Amino acid sequence: MALPFSKSMVDPVAIAQQQKDQEAMQVEAAFRKGITALRDFIAPSSVNFSNSYFQIGTRYARTFYVYGYPRQVYTGWLSSMVNLDEIMDLSMYIYPVESQVVLENLRKKVTQLEAGLQIDAEKGKVRDPGKEAAITDAEEIRDKLQVGEERFFRFALYFTIYAYSLDELEFVSHKVESLLGQQLVYSKPATSQQEEAFNSTVPQLSDQLQIRRNMSTGALSTSFPFTSADLSQENGILYGINMHNSGLVIFDRFTLENGNSVVFAKSGAGKSFSVKLEALRSMMLGTEIIIVDPENEYQKLCDAVGGAYVRLSLNSSVRVNPFDLPQVIDTEEADNALRSNLITLHGLLRQMMGGAQAQLIGNSSTLMPALTPSEEADLDAALIDTYAKAGITNDPLTHTGRPPTINELYDTLLHMGGDGPQLAQRLRKYTTGTFAGIFSQQSNIDINNPMVVFNIRDLEDELRPVAMYIVLNYIWNKTKTDKKKRILIVDEAWQLMKYEDSANFLFSIAKRARKYGLGITTVTQDVEDFMGSRMGRAIVANASMQFLMKQSPSAVDVLAEVFKLTIEEKKRLSQFPVGQGLFFAGPNHVHIQVIASPTETGLISTTPVSIQSDAQATIDLKGGAAAGGIDLSNRLTPGV
Repeated sequence: MALPFSKSMVDPVAIAQQQKDQEAMQVEAAFRKGITALRDFIAPSSVNFSNSYFQIGTRYARTFYVYGYPRQVYTGWLSSMVNLDEIMDLSMYIYPVESQVVLENLRKKVTQLEAGLQIDAEKGKVRDPGKEAAITDAEEIRDKLQVGEERFFRFALYFTIYAYSLDELEFVSHKVESLLGQQLVYSKPATSQQEEAFNSTVPQLSDQLQIRRNMSTGALSTSFPFTSADLSQENGILYGINMHNSGLVIFDRFTLENGNSVVFAKSGAGKSFSVKLEALRSMMLGTEIIIVDPENEYQKLCDAVGGAYVRLSLNSSVRVNPFDLPQVIDTEEADNALRSNLITLHGLLRQMMGGAQAQLIGNSSTLMPALTPSEEADLDAALIDTYAKAGITNDPLTHTGRPPTINELYDTLLHMGGDGPQLAQRLRKYTTGTFAGIFSQQSNIDINNPMVVFNIRDLEDELRPVAMYIVLNYIWNKTKTDKKKRILIVDEAWQLMKYEDSANFLFSIAKRARKYGLGITTVTQDVEDFMGSRMGRAIVANASMQFLMKQSPSAVDVLAEVFKLTIEEKKRLSQFPVGQGLFFAGPNHVHIQVIASPTETGLISTTPVSIQSDAQATIDLKGGAAAGGIDLSNRLTPGV
C-alpha cells in the first residue's frame, strides 16, 4: 500500500530549521554545564572513599558512630569532645517518639523480663542483677512517661575527624575513642559505610546510617553540646578569643571570690601587652589602675590616658613617707591603724637594716636573722615613742596629725639606751647617707587619678626592693582610706619574693584586698624563683584568676605541678605562640588568644617590633581599617 506523499517530509527549509533547533539546544546544554553553582564553590577538589576512612582533598578523614552508653550518663559528658583540640564535625539526630507507643513496648518488655526471672528461679539459677536493674529502669521510666514528666526519643550521634596523614588519623582516632571510652561511651568507625556516614555528619540533615539509641528527656539533655568553658558575661572586659570555640572571653574578675590575678610568662611572650590591655579596658569601665613599674614599660600608656607618672629615684623630687597612716572611717580599722602600720614598719626596717642578711637562702624559707630579739624589742619601743612624740597614739582622733619620718626615728634610736644607737647607725644611710631624702621626708604625691604609675627603674638594685615595699604600703594605706574598685599591678614581683618580709607583706595585701575593692595582678617572668618561695605559692593559691603564657622548659614542670595541668596543656605551655596562653578563672580554664584593636595596640606597644609581635594583636588592615573591621582569619588556628 502506498503512503500519502507530503511535501513537508522533504522540505529543506523544515530540515534546516530542525537542525538549527538541535544546535541551539546543544549550545544551551553546554552553557548550563559551564555555570558554577554554590555547591561547586564549597565542594572539595576530590573525594576518595576507602573501607575505614576517606580522603577529601589533601586531608584524611574518618567518621564514627556512637553505639553504646552507660546505664547513667552525666551532664557535660560531651564537653570533652567539644573542647578537644582537634578538627572535628559532630552531628546529632533526635527523633521524638509517641509516649503511648513507648508505654506499650515497655509493658511488654517488663513482662518478658519478669517472666525470665521467674523461670530462672524455678530452675534454681543464680539471680541475674542485669535483668533486675533493667526491670527497675523500665518501671521508673514508665512512671515518668505516664505522668508526663519525661518524653522518649531516638538519638543518633556521629562525628568525623580530620588529619593530614594516615598516621595522624590513627593517633587522633585512638585519642577520641579513649576519651569516650573513659566515660563508658563506645564508638566505632563506620566500616564500609564511610560515604553514608560522612553524609550524615555534613550539615544537610540526612541520617543515612540510622544507628540510634533510646533516650529519655533527662538522658538526652546531658548531651547538650554547648557546655564548653565559656567565659562570656554581660559585664566585664574582653580578654581575648576562646581558642576552643572561637567565642569571646568577656569577664569581670571582681565577680570571683577575689579580684586577684597572676600572670606567668617568659620574656617576650606578651605578658606586658596583655596586662596593659586589661588595664586600659578596665579603666574604660571606671576601675582605677595603680602600677608598680620596675622597667619603665607603662609610661606611654599612662601619658596617653592622662595618668599620673611618679618616677622614684634618688635624684627626683618625689617623696614617700612610710610612716603615713590611712585615714579610715571604719571604727575597727581605725582602732588598729597604728598597730597595723607598726607591724608593716617592722618588716620594712628589718629589710632596710638587714640588707642581704634578710634574703632567702635558695628556695627554702630559712633566714639569717637581720635583727636579734633585743634589737626587735628596742626598735618596737622606738617606733611607738616616735609616733607618740608626733602626737599620734592608738586613739584614731590623733591619726590626722602630721606623721613622723625616718629622721625622727633615727633621733629616737640615737638617744635611747640598749641597742638603739647601734640600730640608728644601721639606719643612717637612709637619713643622712647615700639613700637620704626619698623615704625620709613627708610624702608629696597624691594618687587621686584613674591611673597612677610608680616607676622604680632608676633606683639602685639595693634600694629597689625597699622602694617596692614602701610604695605598696603607701598604696595599701590609700586603698583603706578610700574604698573604690581598683587594680594594683605589681610587675616583676619576683624581686619582692626574694625577701621574706616583703613577700609576707605582698601576701597579706593579696589576702585582704577584696574587702577594699582591690584586685592585685602579680606579674613575673622568673617563675622558679617566685614559686620557690612559700609566700609565692600562697599568693598564687589565693588568686582566683591566672594567666599562663609561653614558658621556658624548666618552668613548665613547676607550673604543671602547681596548676595540675593535663599532659596536653603541659605540652602546649612551652609551645604557645606570642599572645596565647591558658586562662584560669575560678573552676574554668580555656586556651585564649589576646587580641587588640589598632588604636589599643598603638597605645600599648612600646617598640616598633612589639606592634607586630606582642600578643599577635595587630589587625589585618586590608580594607578593614576604613570600615573599622577586624580580620581574625589569620589569628586563629585551623578548625577553630
